[in-house]
Amino acid sequence: MSEFTHFNQQGRARMVDISQKKDTVRTATAISSVEVNEEIYQKVNNREIEKGDVLSVAQVAGIMAAKKTPDWIPMCHPLQLKGVDIQFEWKEKAEQYELIIQASVKTKGSTGVEMEALTAASATALTVYDMCKAVDKGMIIGPTYLMEKTGGKSGDFQRESKE
Repeated sequence: MSEFTHFNQQGRARMVDISQKKDTVRTATAISSVEVNEEIYQKVNNREIEKGDVLSVAQVAGIMAAKKTPDWIPMCHPLQLKGVDIQFEWKEKAEQYELIIQASVKTKGSTGVEMEALTAASATALTVYDMCKAVDKGMIIGPTYLMEKTGGKSGDFQRESKE
């Protein structure tokens, strides 16, 4: 039997049957980032972007994206999320500013929330780009990655810090 569970016996894609899996509390945290110039950094922090409060809108977009993950990712199960939190941190680096986005998702169920956290972080970053692109289209998104996850049969995962 293949270690890839998303294929049926004919080798075609399928949504995995999770009906026999035990419900546990599951969490996941994903990180993404958007590298911006000083003008965008100043305008975002002073709420001078014409489209509105960038971080507030991006935060809501990330939460909405987490809830809609199965609409974006074909083999994801619809989940009843118990919590979604998006946090921001600015880092200055060599005449650029990096907005670090941390998306944390929690549920109690029979499958994990890694994809929901990754989708939330990605949508948050894309929303920042969309709201700021009139100022500068040269922003860089990413990397986007899973930082940690808890719960489930496969156990916990903790990425070593990149710093």
